[in-house]
Amino acid sequence: FPEMLSNPRLIPVQGTLNVVMNQNVTLSCHSDSGSPPVRYTLFKCNQKVSTLNRPDLTPGLFNLTINSASDVGDYKCKAENNISNGRKYSNSLSFTLIEPISKPVLSSPTSQAKKAQNVTLSCLSENGSLPITYIFFKGRQSISPPMKMQKREAAVIFLFINSSSDFGTYKCRAENSFRNNTKYSNSFNFTLAEERSHSQSLIISLGLILLLIVIGFALAIPFFIIPSYKASE
Repeated sequence: FPEMLSNPRLIPVQGTLNVVMNQNVTLSCHSDSGSPPVRYTLFKCNQKVSTLNRPDLTPGLFNLTINSASDVGDYKCKAENNISNGRKYSNSLSFTLIEPISKPVLSSPTSQAKKAQNVTLSCLSENGSLPITYIFFKGRQSISPPMKMQKREAAVIFLFINSSSDFGTYKCRAENSFRNNTKYSNSFNFTLAEERSHSQSLIISLGLILLLIVIGFALAIPFFIIPSYKASE
C-alpha cells in the first residue's frame, strides 16, 4: 500500500542562512520516508516559487538568487505523493542579508589636549550589518578589548593624557559577520595645547599695566599743560 510522506525538512545546502546581495543559494526539501514519486513545491511568503518531481526519495533542490531584501524569506516547502490529501509541509526559514561595513570614522570632541587631561575617542561605521565589533589602536598596539555594538552607535573609549607618548597616532578597526571585510579608520592625533607659564603671564600683566599708565598719562597731559600756559599769559 502507498505510504504517506513524512514532514519534509527545508535546509540551506550551503549550511548557513547568512547571505550577501546577488548570492546564489540552494534550498533542499526532503521527506525521509513515504511512497515515491514525490512532488516538492517551494513557497516564499505563501507564493509558489517552483515545483520539482522526484521518482524516489532524493531531495528536491531549489536554486535561488538573492537579488533584493525581499528575497531573504519566509520560505516553506510542500511534499506530496499519490496519496489523496497526503501533502506535508516543512519548517519555515528566512535568510539574513549581510551587508559589508563601511570605513569607520575615528573622532574626538577635541583635537588639542593638555597633560593630565581626560579625553574620549569615538569609532563608528555608518553602514554594515549589525552587530559590529570595534577595536581601538595606538600605533599598532590595541588599547581596548573588542567592543561589540548591537545598535548603530559609536564605540567610545576614555583616555588619560599622561605623557608625550600619549599624543601618538590612534586608529580603530571595525568588522562584522561579512567575511574578509575588516576596515580601518582614519588616523587621529591629539596635539599639545599651549600652556602659558607663570612668568609669561606676569610679563603680559605688567605690560598691560604699563600700557594703561602711559595711556592715562597721555590723557592727563592737556589738563596740566593748558592751565599752566594760560597762567603764564
